[in-house]
Amino acid sequence: MTPFVVLLLYFPGPVTCTLAVLVFIFAAFTDWMDGYVARRYNTVTSMGKFLDPLADKLLICSVLIMFAMLGWAPAWVVIVIVCRELVVTGLRAMAIDEGIVLAADKFGKAKTVLQMLAIIPLTLHFPICGWRLWPVGEALLYAAMLVAIYSGINYCMYFYRHTGENARQGGA
Repeated sequence: MTPFVVLLLYFPGPVTCTLAVLVFIFAAFTDWMDGYVARRYNTVTSMGKFLDPLADKLLICSVLIMFAMLGWAPAWVVIVIVCRELVVTGLRAMAIDEGIVLAADKFGKAKTVLQMLAIIPLTLHFPICGWRLWPVGEALLYAAMLVAIYSGINYCMYFYRHTGENARQGGA
């Protein structure tokens, strides 16, 4: 769904932005359903724990980069969020090499929810019945950035603690 949302945002207008929101909501809903079904039927896999957050990151980062390009979100906020996503993805790859699964925690999930909630009003960047929704989206984006920073630090500390344990156990 990411290419469709990006393509629609490339031609910003009330119709294309509304379509982009609908496609984004569909992508977010199917992502949630996939996770729900996996947990409900106990089909959660290590690969799913890695690929699901990666798909979220691709969608969210792509949309945020488009927002920065359009001037709809501060570039520095987008840079902070994208850098955090790259760091956590790198940690996940390194953790797999160490035999550790760095699954999403509650702060990472809260960050994703805040980002998705921010993206909807930011995408609807044109007044709807006289209402300007994008200031709500911008406030949510700042909140998402703060949670992203906190959760990124949390992932780094978790990774450091667990790789330190592996090193101590291997050296004993």
